[in-house]
Amino acid sequence: MTTYADILFEVKDGVAWLTINRPRAQNAFREQSLDEMIHALRSTREDPSIACAVVTGAGDTSFSAGGDFHAMMRLNRANAHMWNDRMLGLAMTIRGLPIPVIAMVNGWCMGGGHELALWCDVVIASENAVFGQTGAKVGACPTVGATQYLPRMIGERLAREMIFLARTFTAREAVEIGLINKVVPKGELLAATRQWCEAIKGHSPQTLRATKKSLNHESDELYASWQHGMELLANIWGTEESLEGMQAFLDKRKPDFQKFRLRGKQELDRYLGALARDENRAPAG
Repeated sequence: MTTYADILFEVKDGVAWLTINRPRAQNAFREQSLDEMIHALRSTREDPSIACAVVTGAGDTSFSAGGDFHAMMRLNRANAHMWNDRMLGLAMTIRGLPIPVIAMVNGWCMGGGHELALWCDVVIASENAVFGQTGAKVGACPTVGATQYLPRMIGERLAREMIFLARTFTAREAVEIGLINKVVPKGELLAATRQWCEAIKGHSPQTLRATKKSLNHESDELYASWQHGMELLANIWGTEESLEGMQAFLDKRKPDFQKFRLRGKQELDRYLGALARDENRAPAG
């Protein structure tokens, strides 16, 4: 069995259990974490006795807080693909598996961590789970699933509110809007997830495989949007705004994004002033 540094992985009674094991970092993932998750989940293809997979986070407070800021602050236009390709690779691995993938969510499920849950087929959560897209607050773009799937799951208006306003939803609210499937008391989360796994184990594997492909058919057409999103994100990494947002989070202060708006206004005013001077100097006739 492969030993991993950032995740725990085991196959037990026909179920593959993957746990992001970075509780001190709120289970935020770095490059190694993404590589390990891809490797572990792909390995399930080599064991036809596995009926489903469960993805969760270690500890008591977080499913996943998303990308590790220390990792993401190293990114720029030149090396962006090194991160973006991993994110896309994990998403496509989950969607491409011939078995259902369950996200078992406890605590914070934010940013890229929430996109991880979006990639999964179904989501079950404890009552203390909180779901959100925080990219607008920290200078990142949720274009690795959120902009593609949220409008289809919860509607265009609510998706824009969730992303633009960085609105969060409790587990109860998330069930009501169709963002997740089920919410249970924290102490019952594992047992309820196991019940789902047992139900899946009693169903036809070839039917599950075929119907997952069919269910994915329309959203698979969004692959071009994923590629577009990766390019947009590549131009965000390493910018002053992105670094300000993430550093402010690490410093536990409010980011100062207004200075970038004011700088943009100053640059535009200089341009318009130069344009007006050119027009005044233009010869008549």
